[in-house]
Amino acid sequence: MQNKAPHSVCWTPTWSRNGLGFEHVLLAENTADSSLLAFDDDGEPFRLRYRLRWSDSGLLQQAELETLKGTQARSLSLNADGHGRWRNALSHHLSHLDGCLDIDIWPTPLTNSFPIWRSHLKIGQRQEFRMAWVSAPDLTVVAKQQAYTRLEERLYLFESLDGTGFKATLPVDGDGLVVDYPELFSRVHLAADEPSTS
Repeated sequence: MQNKAPHSVCWTPTWSRNGLGFEHVLLAENTADSSLLAFDDDGEPFRLRYRLRWSDSGLLQQAELETLKGTQARSLSLNADGHGRWRNALSHHLSHLDGCLDIDIWPTPLTNSFPIWRSHLKIGQRQEFRMAWVSAPDLTVVAKQQAYTRLEERLYLFESLDGTGFKATLPVDGDGLVVDYPELFSRVHLAADEPSTS
């Protein structure tokens, strides 16, 4: 997702209570700025805002995240060197994330695009990834193993390798952005700001 004119992408979190919630992402050249509203597992609403910056090769360089749930505000700053080393806002090395090249933020389907952009998988090809997995609203971050298999030109199989056995078949658009994520996210199609399908 490089060198494109700024445009918006929106999803609704269908996993959230009664399907309530909304995410709006503004994508520009190698950057994303998102605001998300959803309900947590305990039924309480929360707000997530994140800003991402990545290299031309699709490697994350910086992530700034903020959440608000009730009166509890949290923030997280991550910097990645593109070689599997991560630092926090105080420039402390986060050794538990060593080897992670991509970020996966819950709850958004946007970050599913990073392995797709970076790996250029051929149809039938499968690859495993070590991800820096961030969970909102607590903003904890751990390393998790995942895998992607390219099933068709615009269809990928996602597998979580954390022992849960979770899998999902993800259709993507021409920009490698998730169209619909079964039982979790549904794309809101915008008439004035459609991504390229070429």
